Amino acid sequence: MTADAHSQHGYITSKDDYLKRLKRIEGQARGLQRMVEEEQYCIDILTQVSAMTKALQSVALGLLDEHLSHCVVQAAAAGGDEAEIKVKEASEAIARLVRS
Repeated sequence: MTADAHSQHGYITSKDDYLKRLKRIEGQARGLQRMVEEEQYCIDILTQVSAMTKALQSVALGLLDEHLSHCVVQAAAAGGDEAEIKVKEASEAIARLVRS
């Protein structure tokens, strides 16, 4: 994709925040690996898994909100097939998040 195509994504204004959060989650994953390697207590590991899951869900919900308020709104304003496609994409993304 071109730089112009990327700049159209709704999350682009929060990109640095998302990257910081994802790097923190990456650190949590490494911490979990260490905990297992060190054979730490199951409940402590599960507590950290829960924290990491919540962090990932927070990123997902933020991205979904950005998608709805930017991409879907723009497509809806333009109308036509693109609006239908964006709404369907958002609906499918929500369904995946609910199932996960």
